[in-house]
Amino acid sequence: MKEFTPTKYRLQCVATGHEFEDEGWTLDDKESNKPSLVRALYDKRQIEVKDDTCGLYKFADWLPVKRMLKGSSAPVTYKSEGLAKHLGLKNLYITLNGYYPARGASMSTCSFKETEAYSVCARIDEDDDRVLVVASAGNTARAFAKVCSENNIKLLLSVPADNLDAMWFDAPLNPCVKLIACERGGDYFDAIHLSNIVLKSRKFYAEGGAKNVARRDGMGTTFLSATTFIGQIPDYYFQAVGSGTGAIAAWEANLRLIEDGRFGTTTTKLMVSQNAPFVPMYDAWRVDSPVMLPYEEAKARRDVEIIDAKVLSNRRPPYGIVGGLYDALKATNGEVLIATNQQGRKAAQLFLETEGVDIHPAAAIATASLIRAVESGKIDREKIVMLNITGAGEQLFKQDREIFHLEPSFVFPLNAEREEVISKVETLF
Repeated sequence: MKEFTPTKYRLQCVATGHEFEDEGWTLDDKESNKPSLVRALYDKRQIEVKDDTCGLYKFADWLPVKRMLKGSSAPVTYKSEGLAKHLGLKNLYITLNGYYPARGASMSTCSFKETEAYSVCARIDEDDDRVLVVASAGNTARAFAKVCSENNIKLLLSVPADNLDAMWFDAPLNPCVKLIACERGGDYFDAIHLSNIVLKSRKFYAEGGAKNVARRDGMGTTFLSATTFIGQIPDYYFQAVGSGTGAIAAWEANLRLIEDGRFGTTTTKLMVSQNAPFVPMYDAWRVDSPVMLPYEEAKARRDVEIIDAKVLSNRRPPYGIVGGLYDALKATNGEVLIATNQQGRKAAQLFLETEGVDIHPAAAIATASLIRAVESGKIDREKIVMLNITGAGEQLFKQDREIFHLEPSFVFPLNAEREEVISKVETLF
């Protein structure tokens, strides 16, 4: 492992502009009187991209990290030929997060959630003996499990039982990683609720989700990959969203690249998409609401059951918080698009045929939205288009490999008692 000097930065409250020091795991500004994200302000205004042997940490100048963990991979960007020709786009660039050795992509969890996991876990103090808690609909849990297992970091995952098939690995995990689940019929929101019960114990601490600058800036490496490869900031950014954190991260990376001064002054138009019929952010954006609209619980659960891209099923995303997705869309003149399961499946097949690798359902929804945007004339075919393929190559990766599944230590009912959850989970560590 190369020698590494911790990245120097301060934090800033988006709502007030107040700057302050990171106390180690700061998730918000306690002086702010309104809910707001905080951002990292890096000492290095111009990013110096390191070589590929550093993995994700080639972008460490703009990651709030204390160390480099082993096993990371960076997103890979290339100029599309097959899909671009099919769509009639002159400058389509694909940022691939997944496993596709022919393109140099080597993420063994096949998901861009690795970018956030390697960043978040590298922000943790090595002597912190508490247990990190992560709630996930699937891919995030797999990524954090891999990183924590390989780097001996204590981790508790909370995942819906319906999504446990996402907990696959190419090797048995270190026992420092444990998994609990909410019973079948529950969704990502229920997994978050379960994790919040656990966090009442002082043995555990929250990863923080979108509020964690390390998570957002880790995901922002996709945008850094594209821009530094192309040599200029893209005009359009396509990604499917569940929480919208990746799109917020792209916007923040866009702002830093403008300040860098070497990649132009373009404000990239965010083109984010949801998997119909689960479209709460689309519904809010369509009526220009800065807050999420009411979403009846039973209907939300039914809609989650229907969609292929289960990872896009966040009922409480960071949409209306200051610095959140609503602000990002407003600042970039962005749009929220939708695509159905059928459109996503068709797009996935087209991507396989034109680009040579299988993609995850969420990436297929983003691809379907790009196809629809081109067909409806929403984008200029001459402009630079970035497509964030957030997961790829799972079928390719699993070929000729033995696959292991992480089983939950406990499966709790949706109305589980607080005392029962805490007492059982504390015994795991």
